Formats: sequence, C-alpha cells, structure tokens
Amino acid sequence: MTGARVEARGWGWRHAGRRSHAVRGLDLTVGAGERVLLLGPSGSGKSTLLAALAGLLDPANAGDAEGRLTVDGLDPRAARDRSGLMLQDPETQLVMARAGDDVAFGPENRAVPDVEIWRRVDDALGAVGFPYARDRRTDQLSGGEQQRLALAGILALSPRLLLLDEPTANLDPDGARLVREAVAAAQQSTGVTTVLVEHRVAEALPLVDRVVVLDADGGIVADGAPADVFGKHGSWLADAGVWVPDHPLPERRRRATPAGTGSDPPARLLVATDVGFTYRGSPRPVLSGVSAHVEAGEALAVVGPNGSGKSTLATILAGLLAPTAGCVRAAPALAGADARRPPHRWRARDLATRIGTVFQDPEHQFLTGRVRDELAFGPGRSGEAAAAVARRVDDLLDRLHLTRLADANPFTLSGGEKRRLSVATALTTSPSVLVLDEPTFGQDRRTWIQLIDLLAAHRDAGGAICAVTHDTGIVTSLADRVVTLEAGRLAPVPDQEVTA
Repeated sequence: MTGARVEARGWGWRHAGRRSHAVRGLDLTVGAGERVLLLGPSGSGKSTLLAALAGLLDPANAGDAEGRLTVDGLDPRAARDRSGLMLQDPETQLVMARAGDDVAFGPENRAVPDVEIWRRVDDALGAVGFPYARDRRTDQLSGGEQQRLALAGILALSPRLLLLDEPTANLDPDGARLVREAVAAAQQSTGVTTVLVEHRVAEALPLVDRVVVLDADGGIVADGAPADVFGKHGSWLADAGVWVPDHPLPERRRRATPAGTGSDPPARLLVATDVGFTYRGSPRPVLSGVSAHVEAGEALAVVGPNGSGKSTLATILAGLLAPTAGCVRAAPALAGADARRPPHRWRARDLATRIGTVFQDPEHQFLTGRVRDELAFGPGRSGEAAAAVARRVDDLLDRLHLTRLADANPFTLSGGEKRRLSVATALTTSPSVLVLDEPTFGQDRRTWIQLIDLLAAHRDAGGAICAVTHDTGIVTSLADRVVTLEAGRLAPVPDQEVTA
C-alpha cells in the first residue's frame, strides 16, 4: 500500500455563520508517503484543513468553499475510504460500549471478513498500548485512554492518509510515547501519508520530514525540512505563536507572599481527607484514601498517569461530585454561610461564585449560542450590573483573542478557542478557587502564555488554583506545588514544592 497524495490550489473555507474564512488562499502539495507537521497560531485553520481532507466538510450545509482540494485527485468526500482522522476530542469518535467493538466498527462497515476484523482489532489495540481487554467499557476510560482507543480504531482501517489532530494532547508521557511509536510503526509498515497537528513539537519531529506553517490570515508562511524552518525562522515563529523547540517559556511562579503566610500558615481553602470514589457498577475505586488541600495564593498542579484519578479528584474538589468515601471541607472564608456543608451540597449559584471549574471537555460547560453570551451568563445570573458585566466580558475577549468570535456559536470554535473560552467563563464570576482540567490544551505558544499570565494574576491576587495537567509547561512555569497520583492513590512521595 502506498500513501495518498494531497493537493490544495487556492483553497479556502468559511464556516457557516462566520464572516471571515478559517483558511484562505492555501496552495499546498503533500506527496504520497510524505510526513508533514502542520503548525500555526491558534485559529489559523489547522483543524479545519484536516477535517476537509477527511471529507467531513460539505459546502451544501456546513460552509462555503473556494479553490480546489483533492486526495489522490478526488474530492475528499469521495476519498473517505483512504483517510483516517483523529479528532481533538476522542470521545466524539467512540460509538460503541466496549473497546473491542469500537475498534471493529469501522472494518465491519467496510465489510471486512470477521476473522480479519478481530486480527486488526487486536493488532491495533496492541500497537497503541491499550491497557485493557476488548470488553472494557468505553465509558470507564480516562480521556487519555479514549485517545488511544480512537487511534486504534483509525489504524484498524489501514488508511492511506493519516490525519492526526494533537494525538498526544491528553496523554501522560508514557502514553504519548506509545502513541508516537504506534504512528511510527504505521508509517514504517504502510508508507501512509501523514499530516500531523501537534503542540509537542520536539517530541513529534521524529515522525515528520517536513514542516508547514500556516498563517492566521491565510496561506503558508514557512515550508521545508524541520531544521531549515526552525533554524531560519524560529524566533519570529515563536513570537507569532508557533511552538518552536528550544525556546524557553517565561516563569510565572508565585512572587508575592501568599495570603496567610508570615507567622501564620497559608490559608487552606479546600481540604480533602481520605477521599475515595467508585463509579456505579465498577468493581474497583477510581480514588482511594486521597488527602490533599488547596491553598490561597497558590497554584497546585495535580499530575500522574492517565487513569490515575486526577479528573475525578478535580470534580470532587470542585463540588460537582460527592465522594463515596472521606470528605471535602471548605474554609469559612470560602464557604461563608455554608461552612458546615461540603461543597457538593452548596447551591449552584453559590458554588459558581466560589469555585470556578474548567472541564477536560470544554463543550460540557457551554450553555448559550454566542461566545459573548457565554461569558456574560455567570455574572448575569449572580445579579451583577449589566455595564460591569459587559466591561469584564470585553476585557476577557480581548486578552484571550476571542473578540472576532464574540458573536460565534461556542460549539463552532476550534479546540484551542473552546479551551480559552471555557477558562474565561470560569473567571467571569470571580471565584476564589479555580479547578482546571487540562487548561492549556490546544493553545499556540502566544495564547498559552496569555492563559498562564491570566491564571498567575488570579493566584497573585490571593486566589487558589488547582490544575490537573499533563502539560509539563504548567509545572515548570506556574505551579508552586505538585501532587502526584498513581492508580487512584497519592504517589509515595511528599508534595513537591517547586523552586526556581
């Protein structure tokens, strides 16, 4: 099998309901078997191009196309059997209740013989390092495990064009390594053409032989071998928001003395004691005997392998889930009149103004049909004056490069734009505590720094941050303390105070 050939000539796409194009004036050729790393600032159209190549964009109902885009000389919609796309959100690609059935779904729809289907399923699950048997329920997988399963489903189709949209974004280092090894093995054995969008640029370079950089205003601003592109254009690419190897990130750790320090210990706003949690129908707990705390004036990073219980712990700390064992208590300064109640028993309005939450999947928290309305929803419900709400919304739109999208539907944004919007909505009610699950997912270098600056300002003003993350940049640039989970328990190491 040989890889597919991709050609774009003056191609552009404008999503339905948008004034500006997501991509415009694109001229690009990707030869059969080439391996391309697609870079560019957030909102430059990388995900749109991948969706178009996968045949998922239909001008009849999804937007307006211009120019020409082909896969092996065919309209991508007529070449869907040659391509496999892994989306930014793997949950949207899981369609079956059991892992093996999910991987088998694609080959079954292509009438592959049963014996061959299950050989492909087992080979694909092994290739991505999926840690469970075929009968593992897909609704019991962590985000990273879902990501590996989605990739297995794509590899089982033996595509000629492999389209990967940040395939390691939600994976721990070992999981990310397994996925990269699986992609490399597929490239080696099949010669598949690969177009990869990835922010972990240094780790992705062994998978590619060419780098193409898209401009936010349309077209290509750099194209060539990785060493040439980064050697000639590295500094200005970094300034434009492109992740460039060997360009350090700024440090935003705590500089001011946190509230309550000096002769007094720091104020512990949330304290979890021996917390455990078991999902209904599951034979084993996701969390067991976990004790942790969140302090005022501190950024806490919660790290650990996929499936270690990080997201569950974050949801419990945020008051959105009641632990099945142990308890979570809030300090009187945070709880107010609810000092005797755990956060999960607070009224929704009180919870939102005290603890802001960012889910791993940003779409799970969108409630309105416009970006501006999404940002105004929380403070509007809490009774703030309309003029004050409008000023705060305009400030966040500007700081997070969302102003041009103020009237867009939140569900039509790119993955990085959705993530910035979800962080902004958590900030609009001015909560004392922010609980964030992968808050920097999908960001270019510039918007990543702006998000970190925004979170650091919240922390330095006396607020508390608890960030669940696989992003080592958060640990090295923002975190003041690190807690590590392994298999639902605290790792046998003390909390790590991060020092410069």
